[in-house]
Amino acid sequence: MHVVTLCDPSSSVAAQFVPEAGMIGTSLTDAGVELLGQRRGLQAYITSGKTMGIPVLHPWANRLSANTYTAEGATVTLRPGEDGVRADPAGLPIHGVLAAYPGWRVTSDSANELSAELDFGADERLLANFPYPHKLQMTVRLAERTLSVATTITPTGYRAVPLCFGYHPYLQLPGTDRSEWLIETPPLRHLLLDERGLPTGQSVAQPARAQRLGADSFDDAYDGVEDGAVFAVSAGDRRIQVRFERGYSAAQIFAPSTEAVICFEPMAAATDALRRGGYRSAAPGAPASALFSIRV
Repeated sequence: MHVVTLCDPSSSVAAQFVPEAGMIGTSLTDAGVELLGQRRGLQAYITSGKTMGIPVLHPWANRLSANTYTAEGATVTLRPGEDGVRADPAGLPIHGVLAAYPGWRVTSDSANELSAELDFGADERLLANFPYPHKLQMTVRLAERTLSVATTITPTGYRAVPLCFGYHPYLQLPGTDRSEWLIETPPLRHLLLDERGLPTGQSVAQPARAQRLGADSFDDAYDGVEDGAVFAVSAGDRRIQVRFERGYSAAQIFAPSTEAVICFEPMAAATDALRRGGYRSAAPGAPASALFSIRV
């Protein structure tokens, strides 16, 4: 597969994306040091949807509470194991249907910027799971030590398109001890979850905080994220910040105790919003966009 390499003209930061494998970001390096968690690697993502790097989660991020949903006047029944629908260990559909999807078309490519587009409405298998025709465009740009990821949803049918997508950037700090990582988060609303990882409807306001990761683990959900909110991890002489520039009102923080990775996941809506409501929509004739960035 063709790997597109982007180089920051002002620094030693570089990034790689693979349009043919779902437009996944596979690498973000600084002076050759890899800052994205490689986990099981690209091949496992292609063959079995095992996430790594920066995968796109579309049309919903995280999990749904059942295999059916009704949104914008359409009722859908999902079939895990078919047409790109994957299930979590509890059998719930998770992370949308575009893992390693090959139908992306590169629309522009330069030394530090890449744009690609997916015509979601052109594939009946995709529409069977999300019957809202639209074009999905990603533009990634690397400049001034910052990787920016812009996403635009353009409806191409008569229905509005629910905006529940997100990204899952796996960050790492090689050469440092996970227990020493300093985690910084902005003011948030912490959503309480049940044993399946689904919001209970209860929440707790959480002020901005900084804490050592130590032996802790995270798989926590939040909403109330303001535009411009900054999440960060730092250790040694390096700090990586994820800035939710605009369009991402929810987040998941994921840091398993068994891996030296942490994710600050930008989400356009909270977990299970496609079933519960609380999402924005892109109306016909009115494209919607969102932007997040990763600064090294």
